[in-house]
Amino acid sequence: MDIHSRIIGCGSYLPGNPITNHMLEEKIDTSDEWIKTRTGISQRHYAGDDEFTSDMAIIAAERAINHAGIDSSEIDLIVVGTTTPDRTFPATAVRLQKALGCKTGAAFDVQAVCSGFIYAISIVNSMIKTKQCKKALVVGADTLSRLLNWEDRTTCVLFGDGAGAVVLEANREGANGTKSGIISTHIHSDGNYEDLLYCDGGPSTNQKSGFIKMEGKEVFRHAVNNLAAVVQEILDKNKLKSEEIDWLVPHQANRRIIESTAKKLKMPLSKVILTVDKHANTSAASIPLALDYAIKKNKIKSGDLVLMEAMGGGLTWGASLVRM
Repeated sequence: MDIHSRIIGCGSYLPGNPITNHMLEEKIDTSDEWIKTRTGISQRHYAGDDEFTSDMAIIAAERAINHAGIDSSEIDLIVVGTTTPDRTFPATAVRLQKALGCKTGAAFDVQAVCSGFIYAISIVNSMIKTKQCKKALVVGADTLSRLLNWEDRTTCVLFGDGAGAVVLEANREGANGTKSGIISTHIHSDGNYEDLLYCDGGPSTNQKSGFIKMEGKEVFRHAVNNLAAVVQEILDKNKLKSEEIDWLVPHQANRRIIESTAKKLKMPLSKVILTVDKHANTSAASIPLALDYAIKKNKIKSGDLVLMEAMGGGLTWGASLVRM
């Protein structure tokens, strides 16, 4: 019987108190109505000055491990999707390995911006299938507030900080051939569009962390088209129709992008998990944040067919189909 991976636990973390749109009105030239109309965002969270990506990731990871009902020493692989590591090196994942008391296996980061969690899921699923690990921790965590230019009012209102995590376990396919767990993952990138969404800093260029730069209209257009295409790819691969999907858990960047993608797929919003209003765009953290919210609210249940999808700078994009 084939080995595949299944999600056995999830957890998330949002730092501090919510920063509402009205609070931003006091800082920059914007309005609650302008932000909500264009993005669907009502609030976001910012990490404290002494709070780092690893701090948020550790809390989310501990909650996921506790939810899974296992001991952290059982984890033999940690992969963190992040754009905002604590240090240029080593990887943020090794800080989790130390803090969680994981003594074996490997720990490394994945940089695919907002697609980081989907990329990490794809990598870990492959490693479990090839018997390189038995229990893995996949984390999406970002402190995008560190990359905001408060002079750029169209961009700085879009992002927030947070972390989400899942525990994956090696699982054997049932005797009847039914697949629970991760059914398939599909990841893509196109570097020709790297200048549509990027950060204007880096160790080998200007030795600065830089600020987020974005061509909003073009990113919107590519997001809707690429996400609809990768979702259709995963449906075709698994001989499914969109109405057979129980839940769509999209990257929480912009409500209009999510609605446009759902419309292309003829999926009702009642089957879409929406949390962008609560935490804005948290990059690699947004999907696990939304997934944890939906599971803890008893929306997503055991046996449900869940489709996760994301697009980020690079441009990168991908999707994962999971039977819970």
